[in-house]
Amino acid sequence: MQNDLSKLPQIQALLEQPHIAEVVQRYSHSEATTALRQIIAALRAALLAGQSARFPDFTSVEFAATLSAQIDATRAPVFQPVINATGILIHTNLGRARMASQAISAMQGIGSAPSNLELDLATGKRGSRHSHVETLICALTGAEAAVVVNNCAAAVLLSLMATAGGRNVVASRGELIEIGGSFRLPDVIAQSGATLREVGTTNKTRVEDYASAIDADTAVLLKSHTSNFRIVGFTASPDRRDLAKLAAEHDVILMEDLGSGVLIDLAPYGLPDEPVVADILKAGVDLVTFSGDKLLGGPQAGIIAGRADIVAQLKAHPLMRALRVDKLSLAALEATLRLYRPPFDPVKTVPVLQMLAAPLAQVETRARSLAGSLAAFDGVQVAVHESAAYVGGGSLPEQALPSFAVSLRLPALSANDLATALRRYQTPIIVRIERDHVMLDMRTVWDGELPALTAAIEQISTG
Repeated sequence: MQNDLSKLPQIQALLEQPHIAEVVQRYSHSEATTALRQIIAALRAALLAGQSARFPDFTSVEFAATLSAQIDATRAPVFQPVINATGILIHTNLGRARMASQAISAMQGIGSAPSNLELDLATGKRGSRHSHVETLICALTGAEAAVVVNNCAAAVLLSLMATAGGRNVVASRGELIEIGGSFRLPDVIAQSGATLREVGTTNKTRVEDYASAIDADTAVLLKSHTSNFRIVGFTASPDRRDLAKLAAEHDVILMEDLGSGVLIDLAPYGLPDEPVVADILKAGVDLVTFSGDKLLGGPQAGIIAGRADIVAQLKAHPLMRALRVDKLSLAALEATLRLYRPPFDPVKTVPVLQMLAAPLAQVETRARSLAGSLAAFDGVQVAVHESAAYVGGGSLPEQALPSFAVSLRLPALSANDLATALRRYQTPIIVRIERDHVMLDMRTVWDGELPALTAAIEQISTG
């Protein structure tokens, strides 16, 4: 082994080889050096582990090509588009909601040129970035005023810091939720500088529980929409209108965090439990926080809508600058919000709503089209099955949406190996596994993505 280790070439000597010198000129000295060190380190590790290592011809064109390929791999984008065949419409790990083409175009336009981000074109003086979407949000929700920050957790944090810092926040024990990434609502309340007063029990909270907790230090009654879990059976929670009346009587703020948040009624599409922002404000809630990148179908953003005097406090708070939304997100959000107004129909133009509202027959047709293409490949076992898709993104985890999926098996690969191969394809394909079959759910796949799916499975099955 010691003799073999002595055969490992010096990096500097390799860099002086003619074919490798060409690689250095084509890329850079540092990239070539790093790649060579990695190759030599792998050979050394194999020898030290007692394995037989096959030395390449370091002077050959073939080795230079291998070196180039290794450098190209490091230059390839890490952040890239994937095909979502999981059946989860708003997949947090896959970037949540797809955005509409109008939102993408708006981002491109604003990103490729100077813009009036903080310039009032009418007066020529400094303007506010909040003004670009505030009017739209108010028109769609009935709010007096609105402001946007970079995500919904930020919206809750800012709202509590500005209204309840150093005072009490009253919340039901049954609504003290934990959101993605182990972030818990009580922790957010604590970070805001407010003190949490828990009321009621896990399964039952009444208006009287809130009323008994209100004192001179109370600033906010906080409701949270439990979109990511459900308590069934012996349960009770107060009506928003009763809480709004209680808050008004005691001159405290009623705030509600929706987590997701929708602007239209989704009951016709199988989601009857997702409250509409306008209805919540109409019920008397003073401030509502919701997300831009979930069921609304836009970019990541935290939207705050409600009373003008409270929103003015938020805009003036020092934390606002740290949480403010960027120009690309604003452009995408404005374009998305416009799709909720005539002449547009959001169910036909906002991708997440398109997937949600797609007729089951359309999903089945897509599944049978893909299955028909795949059946032509030798060794591919394919079938179409009824399936269940889900909204995802922390929204309605138990609310299944009828769907169709294509199941796949390859004799030479386990389901896990096939899923891995699809995930490592040039356009990664993300699937789910059921009963040792790879499942491609067609509710989250576009027609335009079928050729890429077909090409990937053909290459894997013949490779």
